Amino acid sequence: MKTSIWLAVLCLATSLPTQAEIFKPIELKDQELANLRGRYVMPGRIISFGVVMTSTWKANDGSLIGARSSMQVQQSTIKPQFYVSMINEKGDGSTPSQGTGSVTGGNGLNTTAGATQVVRAAGDNNSAYNNVDINVAKADQAPVAQQPQGQPLTPGSTLTGSNEAGSLSVSSTGTGVQLNIVANNNQGSTTQRLAQGGLMQNTTLLGSGNVVRNITSLNVVMRDNVPTTAALNGNLDQLKGLRTSGF
Repeated sequence: MKTSIWLAVLCLATSLPTQAEIFKPIELKDQELANLRGRYVMPGRIISFGVVMTSTWKANDGSLIGARSSMQVQQSTIKPQFYVSMINEKGDGSTPSQGTGSVTGGNGLNTTAGATQVVRAAGDNNSAYNNVDINVAKADQAPVAQQPQGQPLTPGSTLTGSNEAGSLSVSSTGTGVQLNIVANNNQGSTTQRLAQGGLMQNTTLLGSGNVVRNITSLNVVMRDNVPTTAALNGNLDQLKGLRTSGF
């Protein structure tokens, strides 16, 4: 009997280093963290989500062309829908200069993932600005939904416009939205695209005296009140249901 007790003590003693190794902290690789980061928010926590994309091109004669595309989603929203407002301003009446610059390469920019912001310039006295804002606020209830402004952008459709500064197109492919401006007189072009989990802001300047802006704002409102114990238990039950899917 004593022999059995000593054997049990010996087995426990020899297993201690092994158990210590099991609980030893390990460093996660960046790729593993990327797969975990920002993947889950408790159900019912986000009560409002909005996207606003604006692209403008101001030529050296003062003319301005651009568009603003926006979407707001709340609990009462039946179908998410982008709306587009055109921006069109006349210049001072002078004759825009001709762009003489040249930019080569850049084909790989169409295959990038995540957020990509690019400015390539072959001219003088230009100004280009790419920016992404993520605004997170807390509230007890969703803000009052504003009346949509502009024309609806349905999947597969394209809205166009033009003036002295250049030509504009806003298109939807069903997986995202793209704003594209081609400036007149070989001054350059700019593209802003939000699709398939990535954001592209790409400007090429071939002339001089241009002002280009690509701005995207993501606006999130999260519920501020603390969930009840019953609600927390319900959320945990939903999490348990993910186990059958391998999560």
